[in-house]
Amino acid sequence: MIRLGAERLDRIVAVGAHCDDIAIGAGGTLLALCRARPGLRIDALVLSGGGSEREQEEQAALTAFCPGAELHLTVDKLPDGRLPVHWDEAKAAVEELRARTEPDLVLAPRTDDAHQDHRGLARLVPTAFRDHLVLGYEIVKWDGDLGRMAAYQPLSPETAEEKVRLLQEHYPSQRHRPWYDREAFLGLARIRGIECHARYAEAFAVTKLTLDLGE
Repeated sequence: MIRLGAERLDRIVAVGAHCDDIAIGAGGTLLALCRARPGLRIDALVLSGGGSEREQEEQAALTAFCPGAELHLTVDKLPDGRLPVHWDEAKAAVEELRARTEPDLVLAPRTDDAHQDHRGLARLVPTAFRDHLVLGYEIVKWDGDLGRMAAYQPLSPETAEEKVRLLQEHYPSQRHRPWYDREAFLGLARIRGIECHARYAEAFAVTKLTLDLGE
């Protein structure tokens, strides 16, 4: 197994179509990153939920998931489930984010996600962040779109448990959903852990990766 770590990792961009997407897909990775690198800058963009209780949930949640980080969160007001017909607004939001940051890593949905909002955002990200490492996170859902992943971030049992606790604590609006529970989140993390010889892990899709292994 090859392990690649970024020598320089000062700025992270995290994007989601909905409030809670980032935390579900990459919350454990954010916890690990922020603890390892105090003072990390994180620019987060969520396309829907602005002006609602969901925005308040997202602000509190990402603050908890990014301890010690310099967090800048923008929550827009695109209607849930309608990103394809609001393509121009979504693209403008991603381009505006790109104009104000030069990240070392981008966390985004994966391009083969079955949800149209997730998939649409995933396809927008490379058009703005053309020379950046983009890791596509996964979200368990009814559609059954989980697949083979290319990159893994191992999580300690403590970090995996904290991720689940924070998800339950900070998103009360989602607790009624049948898939939004401890078993689902830890179960997927356990499977991804098995795949990378760890107890738990988050897994990511990688569309393009440039290596610098020497001439």
